[in-house]
Amino acid sequence: MLTCDICGEDILLEEDMKTHLLLSHLENDMHCPLCSLSGVSYDELFFHISNAHPERQQTAQGEAHLTFTSGSSAATNTGVTEREKPQTSQSCSARSSCDEVDVSPTGATRHTTDLIQLKQNSALESGHSSSGETASTTLRSTNRSPETRQASARHHNENSNGLNSEHNKAKQKRLSLSRREERFSCPMCALVCSSSVILHEHVELHLQEQNSAEAGSPGSDLALARQLQQEEEEQRRRQEEAQEEKEFKKLQRQFGMDGRGGYRRQMESTMERAVAKGLMAPSEFHCKRAEMMESLASGVDDGRTRTQGVVKALHEYYQTESRDCVHVWLSADTDHYCSSPGDKGWGCGYRNFQMLISSLQCIDVYSSSLQGKDVPSIPRVQSMIEEAWKEGLDPQGASHFNQKLQGTRAWIGATEIYSLLTSLGISARIIDFHQPTGPGGTHPRLFEWVKQYYCQSSRSSRLPPRLNQTSLPPLYLQHQGHSHSIVGLEQKKNGSLCLLVLDPGSSVSDTRKLLSRDTISTAVRHIRKFPSSLKHKQYQVVVVHGLLSADEKQISILNSRTLSAERIP
Repeated sequence: MLTCDICGEDILLEEDMKTHLLLSHLENDMHCPLCSLSGVSYDELFFHISNAHPERQQTAQGEAHLTFTSGSSAATNTGVTEREKPQTSQSCSARSSCDEVDVSPTGATRHTTDLIQLKQNSALESGHSSSGETASTTLRSTNRSPETRQASARHHNENSNGLNSEHNKAKQKRLSLSRREERFSCPMCALVCSSSVILHEHVELHLQEQNSAEAGSPGSDLALARQLQQEEEEQRRRQEEAQEEKEFKKLQRQFGMDGRGGYRRQMESTMERAVAKGLMAPSEFHCKRAEMMESLASGVDDGRTRTQGVVKALHEYYQTESRDCVHVWLSADTDHYCSSPGDKGWGCGYRNFQMLISSLQCIDVYSSSLQGKDVPSIPRVQSMIEEAWKEGLDPQGASHFNQKLQGTRAWIGATEIYSLLTSLGISARIIDFHQPTGPGGTHPRLFEWVKQYYCQSSRSSRLPPRLNQTSLPPLYLQHQGHSHSIVGLEQKKNGSLCLLVLDPGSSVSDTRKLLSRDTISTAVRHIRKFPSSLKHKQYQVVVVHGLLSADEKQISILNSRTLSAERIP
């Protein structure tokens, strides 16, 4: 009778023992016969039995020693060699059915040797290395007497209950040592992670915190880069503020809002420089200064820059000259006012208003409304505009100039001329040619509109005469940076139109050339403006077309709160 050293089962035949070992302990999952350990390899099971059940191992070793001793003698005497490891369970079963039972020492030796060879082949097939340690399996295959087997069973039963808990602990310890998951320790702290992915994320958090701390430190590269960026932004901001301040001061000088004084201060400074250069005697300086103060006190222009009879001289010229013009239209008689040393560079709007007032005084429709009013001086015109603002005219323009013009060199434009005329009870409109209407940035629509304006005085069915002296006031023409007064229009034989314009920038001597027959032909060239001469992006025209009643004036004042021009096109 053979007994399995692993599970203690009694096997009658040797071939049945081989089949039992192959099926129960090699191909199936290994399990310990003394405790509940299972699912391990053959070497692990043998290692478990030798450590957790040492008394079982000692008994097996003793019996195996006797078996090997007797087996060796028998093998020597009989010349029996080891058998090869059975390959399949079917071959083992076939042999076991036909072989006879061998209970001799020689048979026991063969059985033990076969078990050893079977164990070694199984270890090679499962990939276990035998270099670290040698687990030699000693199986007990000798014949036992019934008394011996009963004693072993009683001994096993007595010890199994007492050592059950100890065996379970050993099993858990063995499993924890063999199947424990690999742990990953953080190199920067005491944390132990269960996987490399978690450890990687954890270390990245350490690095981010370190980078943040280094970024906040004064000596870090990031802090230095941020400091340099802040310095550059601060420097750029200071440069932009300086540029804005420079542009603002330039605009203030351009529009006369820089606090350098107005007409009076500029006139005095100009005369003082002339005295310093020896161009004016001190006595003459005091005389002119006294005359200026008297004119400013009266509010009437001193007439030093006025040239009278300009339109009348043009009428005489076109009667005999310029035969290439098929039609000529002229405004009512208008005096020319040019800039003086007191308003040079900023007084064109005021001077054009003086020209318009001088013409309205010659027209019967408007003379009654302006009866007793002379052409005002520039400081007086500034005061009149402030009074118009107080009446409620053009509140946006008043806010732009901060409700103050007197004592400044502020420029005025079409909206201020409109406010002045409305405050005087004169109806006016603003026509806005806001974009070019011809090739090359020209404004042919502006010329056509001026022609229609002059043709309204001769709407008879017959053809208009070549020379038309109308009773229409001149037109105030404004563009960026300057303004003019349109006093006439020419139409050439080819149909082209040409404006006749008086410029406040022309000196008294140049304008008076129009009054002489010897120089008028040359002087007229300077007042002609063809479409190619007017290429500014935008032009505005202020046109006078009647008087306002008291109610109409109030309506105009209310409408001026949202002052808008008539846009063409």
